[in-house]
Amino acid sequence: MIQLEHFSVRLGGRVLFKTDALLQLHPGWKIGLTGVNGAGKSSLFAALLGKISGDEGNLSRPQGWTVAHMAQEIEALDMPAIDFVLSGDEECWEIQQKLDHVDTLSNDEIAELYGRFEEINGYTAHAKAAQLMAGLGFFEHQMQLNVESFSGGWRMRLNLARTLMSRSDLLLLDEPTNHLDLDAILWLEDWLSNYTGTLVLISHDRDFLDTVTNHILHIENQKLTLYTGNYSSFEVIRSERLSQQQQAFDKQQEARAHMQKYIDRFKAQATKARQAQSRIKQLERMQLLAPAHVDTPFTFSFREPTKMSTPLLTLDNVSIGYANKEIAQKVNLQITPSSRIGLLGMNGAGKSTLIKSLVGDLPLLSGSRKASDLLNIGYFAQHQMDALDANASPMLQLARLAGSRISEAALRSFLGSFGFSGERMDTPCEKFSGGERARLALALIVWQRPNVLVLDEPTNHLDLDMRHALTMALNDFQGAVILVSHERQLIASVCDDLVLVHGGSCEEFRGDLTDYAQWLRQARQQQINAYSASQNKKAKVKETVVAATPELKADKEVQRKETAKQREQTRPLKKDIEKVERHIEKIQTQLDAIKTQLEDTELYSAEKKQDLLRIMDEQQQLNTQLSQDEEQLLELMMALETLEQSF
Repeated sequence: MIQLEHFSVRLGGRVLFKTDALLQLHPGWKIGLTGVNGAGKSSLFAALLGKISGDEGNLSRPQGWTVAHMAQEIEALDMPAIDFVLSGDEECWEIQQKLDHVDTLSNDEIAELYGRFEEINGYTAHAKAAQLMAGLGFFEHQMQLNVESFSGGWRMRLNLARTLMSRSDLLLLDEPTNHLDLDAILWLEDWLSNYTGTLVLISHDRDFLDTVTNHILHIENQKLTLYTGNYSSFEVIRSERLSQQQQAFDKQQEARAHMQKYIDRFKAQATKARQAQSRIKQLERMQLLAPAHVDTPFTFSFREPTKMSTPLLTLDNVSIGYANKEIAQKVNLQITPSSRIGLLGMNGAGKSTLIKSLVGDLPLLSGSRKASDLLNIGYFAQHQMDALDANASPMLQLARLAGSRISEAALRSFLGSFGFSGERMDTPCEKFSGGERARLALALIVWQRPNVLVLDEPTNHLDLDMRHALTMALNDFQGAVILVSHERQLIASVCDDLVLVHGGSCEEFRGDLTDYAQWLRQARQQQINAYSASQNKKAKVKETVVAATPELKADKEVQRKETAKQREQTRPLKKDIEKVERHIEKIQTQLDAIKTQLEDTELYSAEKKQDLLRIMDEQQQLNTQLSQDEEQLLELMMALETLEQSF
């Protein structure tokens, strides 16, 4: 077992965490490591890996244990992806390399190696690696591609597969879902649930923590506290302590009163009955969830829209996509004031394309977009945060929107409700964290009192407390909500209807997120089967063509013209792909530079705390932008592949 006895770690003279007595982590436990950013979660990982020593006390683990840790970066190796994954089982990989050169070995050495290879299931290693890659979203043909041919996000998936390949006794995973879509997350949940070793996991995805973990190790107020049960159980236990404080209780009652007001107002109206029933269920869940977050300083609410009409926005038989390539067709969608829609679909299916078409950023290929004269869209996406004036303070940016008729006191009061107080209201945005920028972007949207909120991955910069506050605010919003998120808890709490974007169509999904999880598994298997079938078909066609070459020889001039036509049709998509790839390469360079900065030990001194926070915030923003660029790249590549297959 792992034992921490009076163990503490300091950074820059400050105690990150300590254990008051003996803390034991037993073999086979699946532990979620939680705590606010900067609490010391990564430092505890480093201690478990033996990279740092504690300042006081002892940390021990069995000497014979094999430890697997998912690194946060991967080099652009000239090595097949499947081999990179296989190398995760170091002993098996080493034996395989030796057996590939048996001429240098004696008969006794060969016999010993083969015996050990069989003992560690080396003959099934290739199949295991292929299964890991398939579960994380790789197709069969990608397994032989070199590592350097993949973008940063897909390299991280390879790194995860390599880590899982290890026959480890202790598995350390730091935010493993950051670069995964929902179907890969669900596969990983299943894999980790069946893992027999000891798991220590850092994640901000509460559903993922709930499914995988059976213990929570929480860092709070410089103390390590172990809780039995998953994350929801931890919330309940911790809330029992917090709710003893009168202030905490009052805060919870206020949140419940907001929800009850909605229920009382609309439960008797036929047009709102469904939404009222949904809020009743959310109110029941709130009894468990809210107290665990009552100590967070982050609270806000959406202002009631000034004007409404129905419908607010309609897409009528539209086709959406880029250049001359359709992503989806025959899309019919009507947005009314009571609409609360969650958009579902695999990466590259077209969710972001649909969002851009809805808000008017992307022209329709065909069909009509009918907007009410009263339509007022509040659109939150990454580029809204990037559009903030880095040199301007929250007060200045809000004043530009509000005009001269609104008093400074009113503006400060409004910003205060979003967690900005004192000097932060007058601080330039360039010094803000990702969470602060997200709050300011939301505040500027809310000030304009939209009647339709369109939110594309709004939780990327938010920790668990902030995500909960956003959920509460959205539940109380009086207008329509269109949401794209990998955060299942947010979708389940906020959305009444689910719309699936898949296979060139956009239709209502009849079922809940549990049904969607099952659908995803089936859809992924169908893709794998379809690819295998197409490869077999191509192989047979090739054989037929080779056998009948004299009879089937095509006219070279006709073939040349057809090839030129195909190049012309694919050129716009290829240019877009090259542009996104260049941007990804630029971000990778910036992230490499940040890594070098973070290796400087002087940066962790007390006097450089602000510089450290700024650099870490920049790293988080770049990682978020990288994920979004990679999703766009995947959409474009799938569109190009579909176009090329149509020739």
